[in-house]
Amino acid sequence: MYLVAGLGNPGSRYEMTRHNIGFHTIDYIADEQGVKIKKLKYKALYGETEIAGEKVLLVKPQTYMNLSGESIIDFVNFFKIPVENVIVISDDISLPTGRIRVRAKGSAGGHNGLKSIIYQLQSESFPRVRIGVGEPEHKDHDLADYVLGRFGKDEIPVLEESIKRAYSAVCEIIRRGPESAMNRYNGK
Repeated sequence: MYLVAGLGNPGSRYEMTRHNIGFHTIDYIADEQGVKIKKLKYKALYGETEIAGEKVLLVKPQTYMNLSGESIIDFVNFFKIPVENVIVISDDISLPTGRIRVRAKGSAGGHNGLKSIIYQLQSESFPRVRIGVGEPEHKDHDLADYVLGRFGKDEIPVLEESIKRAYSAVCEIIRRGPESAMNRYNGK
């Protein structure tokens, strides 16, 4: 069994923000899989599907970004999901808009949602798919304002393509492992 968690903040106020690219990716995966993300459990909306013969929980924590781990740990404990089968999709300001990067494990890299998950799981050994949302043009721009800002019209087609690639990367992680996904999707 796998858990695929897309990170974001609940509520219409945050709907089209950079920080919610994980939620958008989960919604895309659910649409492609013909699944509804409407069950509520462990402070999350989720749905169940199958990818490559594996049962997969698609999860959107509703705890707000900085507490994402509180929801994920409850799923992991209840369903007895190995940490290496937890796949997290998040935004990344250090990547150019639309670029994706798969990692088998690693630090939070300053991302508070990942920090929460690492803290709750007591492990950095879970794969993640990071989607680039670019960085602020001005270095003195408040980072929170930037990630909670909305995408520009010119960014939307680029991000739609990156969401599709992120879905493919998730499928590759489930089929052949994170290293295979890293080889196929990093740097493109």
